[in-house]
Amino acid sequence: MAKLRVGVVSPEREIWSGEADMVIAKTVDGEIGIMPNHAPVLGILVDGGVLTVKRGDGDDLVAAVHGGFIAVANNDVSVLAEAAELGSEVDVAAARDALNRALASIDAEGTGFDAQLEAKRARARLRAAGVEV
Repeated sequence: MAKLRVGVVSPEREIWSGEADMVIAKTVDGEIGIMPNHAPVLGILVDGGVLTVKRGDGDDLVAAVHGGFIAVANNDVSVLAEAAELGSEVDVAAARDALNRALASIDAEGTGFDAQLEAKRARARLRAAGVEV
């Protein structure tokens, strides 16, 4: 069976690259699943989304992705994220603190955009780390 060649990068570093059976990402148009021989596509990633790379061995790669693009062509999947963090790298305590601070700020100030964005990003980090939010 064909495999996907996947690369996940941010401006700071290469997050991950390798082969996969499927990639699942959340775009502004909804969630998209990419399998081998998928039609070419270019999508805009949502801020505070979770990217899942299924590698076939049961050891899925999960990352919090904050904005960017996903491009697919000829079994190559490129994820160009504004910021990204592997679930295994997430400091769960720090992410929970960030979420609590953001939620307290939303409660105190109403619907501040910055606090909502921080809450969304903290939730994505926690979900990537396998924590129910």
